[in-house]
Amino acid sequence: MTEALTRVLAVMAKEFIQLSRDRLTYAMILAVPVMQLLLFGYAINTDPRDLPTVVLDADRSILSRSVLAAIENTGYFAFVQEARSPAEADRAIETGQVQFAVTIPADFSRRVVRGEDPEIVLEADASDPTTVGSALGALAGVESQALTHDLRGPLSASKGGSPSFQIVVHRRYNPENITAYNIVPGLLGIVLSMTLVMMTALSLTRERERGTMETLLATPVRPLEVMAGKLAPYVGIGLIQTLLILVLARILFDVPLSGGWSALATGVALFIVGSLSLGFFFSTLAKSQLQAMQMSVFYLLPSILLSGFMFPFRGMPEWAQVIGTAIPVTHFLRVVRGTLLKGVGFPELWPSLIALVIFVTVVTTLAMTRYRTTLD
Repeated sequence: MTEALTRVLAVMAKEFIQLSRDRLTYAMILAVPVMQLLLFGYAINTDPRDLPTVVLDADRSILSRSVLAAIENTGYFAFVQEARSPAEADRAIETGQVQFAVTIPADFSRRVVRGEDPEIVLEADASDPTTVGSALGALAGVESQALTHDLRGPLSASKGGSPSFQIVVHRRYNPENITAYNIVPGLLGIVLSMTLVMMTALSLTRERERGTMETLLATPVRPLEVMAGKLAPYVGIGLIQTLLILVLARILFDVPLSGGWSALATGVALFIVGSLSLGFFFSTLAKSQLQAMQMSVFYLLPSILLSGFMFPFRGMPEWAQVIGTAIPVTHFLRVVRGTLLKGVGFPELWPSLIALVIFVTVVTTLAMTRYRTTLD
């Protein structure tokens, strides 16, 4: 029994020594749980507040300002822009600059005084129901409380025991609050990342482990040609996956395909090439398929949590939003959701498309720089 225990301890010691020599694996063992703890503890928030809101106040009166103050005091709305026309407010929502648009009519004060029960329109970008749900629920007490201090004396009779105005909510892009409209298009970015980055990362590493790299290096193939030849088949795989997801999204979940096809095609092409180049770059860093897999997971984890796929992007703290903005999946999801749910095109999505161009350029350059034509 003692000899058996000694042998077991010897094997354990050997395994610890081997693990300490594999620094990347050792780092991943420590880094992944720490990353999950920090992200879930500090960055994830399913009740976002201070959501950017554009205001179109055509009345510009004491009463309209009181209403806006009451809306902002709920803690869910932050007025970041004042529109000069309905078209300007509409564009702010389409481009994703704001989450809400509040429109107060020009005759608001006059109709309140007359007791005519005027309407204030609040438009919400409901493409992500989780983001706007709590904010819209917080409006319940605004109608009855907003003008309490303004309608006094002779004006108090205009209240008649009921709210002096109504807030009419228009849920744009997803009026029925169907979660699948937001999740299913977002899956396109996650699926492409999981398959393309991981498969490409394993490709070159597998050849190195099997010893076939020497044969490849003995040929007169240049680094760029090797890269193009290895990535080309996966481009086709990515396009097939994209088409499959879009077709099933329409057939099974009735996801609206609103348009913006040119912008969508451009975004898909850029994201596929960028994901494959990133996987190729990982393969040049990894010494084994296990390390390539670990790098891929380390990239995918923040991509899923900080891109706005599972949790509201605007609900995260500023530092997490900065990290999320640096993740290419974030911009690709904006392109996919913007085209499919809103029907917008290049004029509205050019910032995200430019970010994808930068992503492709950077990772392709890094991959080519790291690639070696000799086995060092």
